Amino acid sequence: MKKVLIVLAIITISLILMNKNEDYVIVPNDSIRFRIIPNSNTIEDLNMKEKVKEEISSVINNIEKSNNIDETRQNIEENIPIIENKINTLFAKENYNKSFNINYGMNYFPEKIYKGVKYESGNYESMVIEIGASSGDNYWCVLFPPLCLIDAEESDEVEYKFFITEIIKKIFN
Repeated sequence: MKKVLIVLAIITISLILMNKNEDYVIVPNDSIRFRIIPNSNTIEDLNMKEKVKEEISSVINNIEKSNNIDETRQNIEENIPIIENKINTLFAKENYNKSFNINYGMNYFPEKIYKGVKYESGNYESMVIEIGASSGDNYWCVLFPPLCLIDAEESDEVEYKFFITEIIKKIFN
């Protein structure tokens, strides 16, 4: 019995490793992307990007709760003044003397692979917040279909398991 389990484990591991190079899913063109591009990659500017993301997260989460793309578009347009106000307040509070621009429309995005999903480069409907010279590493997500909210709900808790034991349990359960 022990030899059978070992052989099954080896076969299963081999199959898993052979299927490791999965095809990426292409997001449909009717998605709406979102980016925050900091002034630069200095610690101060990257920290401010994170603070902006945090400051407007409740607004972004509400936008993502839209039922369809048309409702998402409407919610974005209605919430841009709220986002502007939150960023202005944050910059004043932090004494951060940079300008920012929020552009909702067609914006260029480079190719990105994220969690097994391939996002092709090109011009996409999106909301982009550019801070200062906007030359730093950006934060990005997808407002529709909602991927920002999914990331926010992920847990940081880690559960450790023995890989082969889990495979064997799946086979025999």
